[in-house]
Amino acid sequence: MDVHNVEMVMSAVSPSQYPTDGRAEFALVGRSNVGKSSLTNTLINRKNFARTSGQPGKTQTLNFYDVEGKLYFVDVPGYGYAKVSKKKREAFGQMIETYISCRKQLRGVISLVDARHKPSEEDIMMYNWLAYYNIPVLLVATKSDKIARGKLNQSESIIKKAVDFDAENSDFQFFSSVTKSGKDEVWQWIEDRL
Repeated sequence: MDVHNVEMVMSAVSPSQYPTDGRAEFALVGRSNVGKSSLTNTLINRKNFARTSGQPGKTQTLNFYDVEGKLYFVDVPGYGYAKVSKKKREAFGQMIETYISCRKQLRGVISLVDARHKPSEEDIMMYNWLAYYNIPVLLVATKSDKIARGKLNQSESIIKKAVDFDAENSDFQFFSSVTKSGKDEVWQWIEDRL
């Protein structure tokens, strides 16, 4: 998709605040600092539209980005950040679960993991949870430019094995915001579900 117009239209914490126009939505989930903002900015051809924060755990609401009046990207709070209180983490969890398990407009979830590391316990839990709800998932391994080409297969294998990858409901893609590799494939996955 050729993107020229994007605007953040709302932040929501409960269903009564979600958009009501029925457009398709794609949620982006991942650990704090995994590169969600970088992926979003690359997909929409902007430098700093989605703010990359030096302060992990900063996103605390579901942020809805209107893309070309055709769909929404939904930026979900990053998980796995220790400085957020347990009570706040539970509230985030509830907010995310409500959105993902009940939202009919949700066409798929782009779940980000760091290509350089084995997925964390939270990454695995998130992936399994999405599988439980039977939600189409694109597992995106970010920062792939930091891995030697010859090691990509090994990295993919480690990630898929860790999350118990389900090829029926999931797809896998390496991505780099530096080289932009994987951008077209991510867009193709989104467009296939519109």
